[in-house]
Amino acid sequence: MGSGVSSAGAPTVQAEAVEAIPSQGCPMHQAQPTKVFTPSGCPMHQAQPSKSSSLSEAPVTSAEAGPAHQDRAYEFVECPMRAAEARKSDIDPANMMPPPNQTPAPDQPFKLSISREESKIPRHGSESNWVYPSEQMFWNAMLRKGWRWRDDDLAPQDMTNIIKIHNQNNEQVWQEILKWEALHAHECPCGPALKRFGGKAKEYSPRARVRHWMGYELPFDRHDWIVDRCGKEVRYVIDYYDGELNHENYQFSILDVRPAFDSLDAVWDRMKVAWWRWTS
Repeated sequence: MGSGVSSAGAPTVQAEAVEAIPSQGCPMHQAQPTKVFTPSGCPMHQAQPSKSSSLSEAPVTSAEAGPAHQDRAYEFVECPMRAAEARKSDIDPANMMPPPNQTPAPDQPFKLSISREESKIPRHGSESNWVYPSEQMFWNAMLRKGWRWRDDDLAPQDMTNIIKIHNQNNEQVWQEILKWEALHAHECPCGPALKRFGGKAKEYSPRARVRHWMGYELPFDRHDWIVDRCGKEVRYVIDYYDGELNHENYQFSILDVRPAFDSLDAVWDRMKVAWWRWTS
C-alpha cells in the first residue's frame, strides 16, 4: 500500500483503518491489567496549570515486549526536568552505570533535549503506546553506528528537525499498516499492536531489487515491523525512498509498506490489493 506521500506505483487501498487504541472490552487486554498512577507535579508545568491526566504505568516487560528503555519512557514525556534529576541516581546494578541513552557524549558540541514524545502506536503487552527517542538518545544512537558530528555542520535545530521527521515517518508507517490490518478487522476487534521492529538498511527486499533492475532508485532504508494481530504475529516490510520535505508536517519519505510473504494470508492480501489497484 502506498503512503500518505504516495508514489505512482503505489495508490492507497480504499479501506477503513481500524482503531489504534484497543477497545475496553477486549479479552486480550483484560488478561493483562496494569496499574494506574497520577504523576506528581512537574516544575515545568506548574507555571501553567492544566487538568491532570493519569497514565498507565508500564509493566515489567519480557524480551518480546520491546526495548527496556520504554518502561521508564513516560518519565521523560510527562516531566523531563524531574526525569533528568532522577537519572543521576538511577544506577544499573548490573554494571553500576547510569543509563547511557540519555547521557551526553563527551565531545558533544551543544546540549540536546532529553524529553520524549508519545506515539500513537499501541505497544504490545501494555496499555501504553510506544515512546519516541529524545534528541540525546538519537544522537547517541548515531554515534554508535559510526557517525561523527564533525563530518557535518549540525546545529541544535537540525537535531530537532531530525526527530520530527523520524517521528512523522513512523506515524505514517503505522497508518499504512492499519489499512492492511483493516482487511482482518473481524479477526481482531481489539486492533493490532506493534510488538517489535528492526532496521535492515543494507538488506534490500526482493521488491526493491526488482524495482532497481527496472531503473528505479534503491530505498535509503528498510525496516521490518512485527505486529501482533490479537495473538498472531504478522511481519511488515517497509522500504523508505527519498522524497521532498514538507515543512508543515515534516513528511519526508515515500513509503512502500506491505505484509511480508510469510503466510498464505499475506499472499492473499497482496493479491487482493494488487487486483484492486489494477481495476481501480
